Parts: sequence; structure tokens; C-alpha cells
Amino acid sequence: MSQKITSDSPIRVLLIDDDEDDYLLTRDLITEIPGGRYTLGWVADFDKALEMICSNEFHVYLIDFRLGARTGLELLKEKQYRGCAGPVILLTGDLQSELDHAAELAGADDFLEKSRLDSVLLERSIRYALRQQAHKDELEKKVAERTAELATANAQLVAADRRKDEFLATLAHELRNPLAPIRNALELMKFADNNQVAFERPRQVLERQTSHMVRLIDDLLDASRMTRNNLRIVLEEIDLREPIQVAVETSEPHMQKQGVQLVVELPETPFPVSGDKVRLCQLFTNLLTNAAKYTERDGKVLLQVERSCSHAVVRVKDNGVGIEPEVLPHIFDMFAQVPSTINRSQGGLGIGLALVKRLTEMHGGAVLALSEGVGQGAEFVVQLPLLDHCACEKCSEKKSMA
Repeated sequence: MSQKITSDSPIRVLLIDDDEDDYLLTRDLITEIPGGRYTLGWVADFDKALEMICSNEFHVYLIDFRLGARTGLELLKEKQYRGCAGPVILLTGDLQSELDHAAELAGADDFLEKSRLDSVLLERSIRYALRQQAHKDELEKKVAERTAELATANAQLVAADRRKDEFLATLAHELRNPLAPIRNALELMKFADNNQVAFERPRQVLERQTSHMVRLIDDLLDASRMTRNNLRIVLEEIDLREPIQVAVETSEPHMQKQGVQLVVELPETPFPVSGDKVRLCQLFTNLLTNAAKYTERDGKVLLQVERSCSHAVVRVKDNGVGIEPEVLPHIFDMFAQVPSTINRSQGGLGIGLALVKRLTEMHGGAVLALSEGVGQGAEFVVQLPLLDHCACEKCSEKKSMA
């Protein structure tokens, strides 16, 4: 990137020429330019000139074509090779189309004939070179920004591809797990004959494992609907406590099986919201089962419902394995899984929390995941807008001012 020029700063020009007379002539031309804004430096040595160009101390470089045994074109190519910035005007004894083209390929911004040089032409060329450099700098900036965007997008694609691979492996595992007990149950039923006692246990196994596979398939269908933006809800005025209570009743058997204590704190007053009762039940069931899944036996899951001005705030907090800081920002991504040392035979597909986020947003709310880190438990906070008037002091004060 070339040196920046402010509106009131002097424009520093460096002449690279092995002839002192050319320097004196150029200095006189610089002093003739109105405004006195230009300053001229001079260097005659090729290596010193390259060093000064790469130091980025000047705004514009005037390079003579002849530099002793070397040429200005060689200096331009070396400047390009080293990646040094700054606009360049090549000076020569006569104009040649071949030389002009070579200078352009080497990175020169303009090309002037010394015998016809005057202050007006010199200033015009300097300003043109500065504009060209400004365009180059802007282009480089945009290219750098676009490159960074593409790198970020590529990293996201790589992460998504990795999650997809992990999801497919998990899906295969989750669908395969119920097959062994189902097959065993069917074999046992062959020998049960009319013995209802012997028949009952394999029937329960089939019912339990089939229900698990139905849940997996329902998750897959919801994932498909989310991907195609085809998830639908039917809004009506309901009491938020109702779907939460159903979610609690649905989750309690799973909590008991996991050996996890569930504590529920529901308010006595209604919480009117515009919502889809079935989908809200699904939302809170997913949060509760997720909490149980990542909480060790004898652990605790707390569900609290409270009011914050015009919003209902539902908190699901556990003292389980927690969430790593690097995982936390991606916890609601599709197919995201929390690493855990807990032995979970039915760990799910990493769809539940993505569905929680989508359903919350479709109800006009927001969801937040919190965790102090591994072993510190996790908390999920859902906020949903309430339909009734908020009578708190803060909101009443705002209404009176309005």
C-alpha cells in the first residue's frame, strides 16, 4: 500500500537519476508549480533508489530510463518483484512505443520525454500517477476484503461439510442402535406362542425402540423443512404455561430414566402469548431433553418462567458437562453436537437446538445459550413477547412520557 496523502500535507517526490543537471532542472520545475506543495528528493544510485522506494517514504517516484550501467526498467521490475508500492513516472530522452509498453508492463503509471518537460506537464503527470495509485490501492483493499470474505465463507463451508459428515455418521449410528433390540424382540416373540407374559416384554421393547425411531425421523423432517424454509406455525392466543407444562410431563420420564432431578418454577398468573401450542411444546421439550442428555446421574435441571416487562423469560439450566467456549457460538447451528464424556446411547442428531432457535424466532422471540465452560453446566434463555399490558414502573413511566 502506498503512502497516504492528506489534503494539507506536502507531496514528496523522489527523482532517481544519475545526472545532477537533470536533478537541478527538475528541482526548478517543481518550484514553478503553484501552491508550493511539492518537495523533491534525489538519489543517483540504483541500489539506494530501490531501498528508498521500498521504505515508502515518498508519494511519487520519477525514474530516469538510464541509471549508469542499469536502466529504469530494471528498477521497475525489481520494485515489482519485491512488492514495493508507490506511483512511478518513467523519464526518457525520446518517446518510443516499445519502451512505453515495456514501462507499462513493468508497473510505470506514466511516461514523459525529458526534452519536452515543463512544470505544467510535470504536475499533470504527478496528479495522474497519484490518481492511478489511489485506484490501485482501492482495488487492493477490495480484493483483500473479498479474499477475507471468501476465506471466511470457505471456512464455514468446511465446517458445515464436517458437521454434515459427523451428522451422517451419527444418523447411521442412531438408526442402527434400535435395530438390534427390535430384531431380538421379534425372535423372542416367535417362541412366545400364546404366553402373554413372555410376549409383553418384547412388545415393550418394540414400542420403545419404534418410538425412538419415529422421533429421529420427525427430527429429520423438521431439518428438511428448516433447510427449505418450509417450517410452518399456527398462531393463536394461548397461555404459555400450558405448552411448558406439557413439555415437562413429556420430559419427566426421560429425566427419571437418566437419574436427573427436574425442578419446575411456574408462575400462578397466566402468560398470554401469540403462539403455536404444539410447536412451543416441542421447543421446550427439546430444551429439557437436551439438558438431561448432558447432565450426569443425580444432576439437576431447573426450569424457571418469569416476566421481564413485556416479555416472558423461560430459563432451562443444568449442572451438567457445560459447553466449551469455542463451541458456544455455534451451539444453534444445524447438526452441531456438544462433545461429552457421558455415555449416551441415544444422543440425537444435533437438530434439536437448531429447531429451538428457529421456532423461537418464528414466535418473535430470541434464545441465548450461556455456559462458564466445561463442567460448569449450561443455561438456555428463551424470550417471547407477551400480549398483555405491562404494568411495571419502568414501562408505565415510558407510556406516560409518550
